[in-house]
Amino acid sequence: MEGSESEAIFDSLNLNPQLFLNEILNRVDDLVDGALQCFHQEAATGLKIEGTNREDDLKKGVEYLQNMIYSALDRPLSMWEKYCLRHCFVVPQGFTLPVNNESTGEVAMDVDATDDTELDLQLNSLREKLVLVGKESAELNRELRMLERQSLLSNQRSRSLDEAVQLCEQYFDWDMFEELKKASSELRTKMEKLKTKRLEQTDCLKMNRMHTSNGSLFGVNCGNGLANTTLEELQQLMNDI
Repeated sequence: MEGSESEAIFDSLNLNPQLFLNEILNRVDDLVDGALQCFHQEAATGLKIEGTNREDDLKKGVEYLQNMIYSALDRPLSMWEKYCLRHCFVVPQGFTLPVNNESTGEVAMDVDATDDTELDLQLNSLREKLVLVGKESAELNRELRMLERQSLLSNQRSRSLDEAVQLCEQYFDWDMFEELKKASSELRTKMEKLKTKRLEQTDCLKMNRMHTSNGSLFGVNCGNGLANTTLEELQQLMNDI
């Protein structure tokens, strides 16, 4: 990138891609060093080796880990740096910097800034629409899962009913059922007749007892009337009545 048209354009804008990349690489080094230092302190405290000979061994071990990490990071970070310089920070061919408009005294970059503002507004509107669509999609997914569960339960019930009907058709004898209905009807008719007959016999028996008791009572006391009838005989007459 050195000595190229891209470098000249970035320099004219007071920008230096190499410094930006170096800052990122330095941040990576700081993160690794800070993590290893924290590890060293925690290990020394946990092992209780501060101020002993074993602390030197721990320090050597941490330095060994640091060398292994840097060895693993050097090649990928170097390739990433070259890729950024060759592709990310290279301006397209034919790119020219905006120039001042002498007739109006305004910088052409202001138009681009206005366009950027409109683009930002459009992007914000699209983001809001995307959020609404996401919420609607989540609600539709919940309703869809609910409908799927209801459909599954309905299908299970239908299968259970079909199995029950098949079992009934397989093991149920309709001819025997009709015979049972006929026998039940005949049995009910016979029971009604028997009940009626028993009631008639009971009424007849009561009437016979009343006639027999009254006749004997009056037959015995026919000559003297009821004046000579005892209390027990009157009670018996009332009971019969």
